[in-house]
Amino acid sequence: MFSHIYYGVSDFERAYAFYSKLMTCLIIKERFYDRDKPWAGWNSPSSNGRPLFIIGKPFNGKVHDQGNGQMIAFNAKDRATVTAAYNLAIRNGATCEGQPGLRSEYHESYFGAYFRDLDGNKVCVVCHGVE
Repeated sequence: MFSHIYYGVSDFERAYAFYSKLMTCLIIKERFYDRDKPWAGWNSPSSNGRPLFIIGKPFNGKVHDQGNGQMIAFNAKDRATVTAAYNLAIRNGATCEGQPGLRSEYHESYFGAYFRDLDGNKVCVVCHGVE
């Protein structure tokens, strides 16, 4: 469905440090990093290169501004990984938008956690399984 998702950031090195840790926790592999551009991208090892999650300076050169109502959700292999990713994000400067837990309003086994990254972009980590 998606080719890539791009999140604009205000401080590339700070955002890269944050997302590198989060992606490692989620077992999402770094595909590229270019400090000069600046941008970096990750994708799941089993995804054949797509979709990509990319962070970088906004292409139009203007100041980053997070969107209201926009969010990216990363799959986690299990509920423990959702909790670990959330805790890692909070320890590294993210702000809570919803602690790890079941969200039965979505479906009976939806286990998610929500936070804002260092630039205010909303992020979800979710497991759709029963464990």
